Amino acid sequence: MDRPKERISTLISKEELDKRIKELAAQISRDYAGLDLIIIGVLKGSFIFLADLIRHLDYHVCVDFMGISSYGASTKSSGEVRITKDLEQNLAGRHVLLVEDIVDTGLTLRYLVDALKARQPASVRVCTLLDKPARRQVRVAIDYYGFIIPNAFVVGYGLDYAEKYRGLPFVGVLEELDEQTD
Repeated sequence: MDRPKERISTLISKEELDKRIKELAAQISRDYAGLDLIIIGVLKGSFIFLADLIRHLDYHVCVDFMGISSYGASTKSSGEVRITKDLEQNLAGRHVLLVEDIVDTGLTLRYLVDALKARQPASVRVCTLLDKPARRQVRVAIDYYGFIIPNAFVVGYGLDYAEKYRGLPFVGVLEELDEQTD
């Protein structure tokens, strides 16, 4: 009987993540010093990255979340974006930093940035842990990024496959294998 089995190989270690997130936090702290900043995490994948990022900022910030779905239980984006949780905070006149786990095709990010700009913030910038430019379908501005990664399906550190693997302390490449059993 054929049964798929998954294997995960480390792409970015916990140590590499920790170092880069501290660097990003230092840069963001400098860029937003003295400004009214609201950080918006895109659920569910960004929550671990966002938590670690704000722990290293030089000041306290307001945090809110948006829930977005474009993958479901697949390794490929459906291309259709659904808001599953909207913001509780008013963005008018405030500086917004949108925090994503990964920018892939760019379709979800473009949709989110346009939706946020319609709420009349002072500015909107984007911070992503992972940038996968090989799959980009639309141009999007990324102001802060952790790592540029190859065209592979990644899990861990908040990223999932069918709601599994979010809790891994590293970013890994998910490979599906066929296992023969007698």
